[in-house]
Amino acid sequence: MASFLDYVNPTRFMAISDKALPWLVGASTLLLGVGLYAAFFLVPPDYQQGETVRIMYIHVPSAWLGMFAYIVMSSASLGVLVWRHPLADAAQKTAAPLGAAFTFTCLVTGSLWGRPMWGTYWEWDARLTSFLVLFLLYLGIIAVRQTMDDTPRGARVASIMTLVGLIDIPIIKFSVDWWNTLHQPASVFRAGGSTISGSMLWPLLVMALGASALFLTLHFMALRNEILRRRIARLTMDKIRAGESESGALEAGAL
Repeated sequence: MASFLDYVNPTRFMAISDKALPWLVGASTLLLGVGLYAAFFLVPPDYQQGETVRIMYIHVPSAWLGMFAYIVMSSASLGVLVWRHPLADAAQKTAAPLGAAFTFTCLVTGSLWGRPMWGTYWEWDARLTSFLVLFLLYLGIIAVRQTMDDTPRGARVASIMTLVGLIDIPIIKFSVDWWNTLHQPASVFRAGGSTISGSMLWPLLVMALGASALFLTLHFMALRNEILRRRIARLTMDKIRAGESESGALEAGAL
């Protein structure tokens, strides 16, 4: 474990991410380009939903990434609370805005999809409500970070809050099985196999891979910026302290 923690120190992460980012940018651009082209020009209209089924190719990957980002935050929170690792703290902080953005996209596209299908933009059923709770959790964690800055106490509070909110992820996942909801049950990853036809399934999977690559790209970039920001802040504080010490020494000499 000690060697692993040494391997993921901020300096090594900067070197690894510098090499990985061009590949991630290329992968996300290619996958999203292929997925969007297929979703809007190759996939046939659904026999029940018509053209509105194309919203699925934005909505579903956004939902998956909204939950995945929270799992990343929860894993990083363990690193903060157990090992107090600085990279885990930065990863937890920078993943929150990205997760909030994907979750918000999921809620908006879901509302647009729900209007022609259900006759309403919003319904307080289990899946929609639990996903809204996830979005509010993201906002709460971001607010804690903004209020308490980069203090160790702020990192611990945000990490504890993240781990407590982790219970919402299985609720989101299994809500359609536990309660009677308007939202359709799982149709891609299920025991009996996918219920989506192959012509519609492969663009969805390509979009999911593209969205995942986009998340990694943005998260790596945000992490790099956060590491650099903290280094600059630390150097600035050291310079201020050095200036204060020098000023104090001059005053003592004058006396």
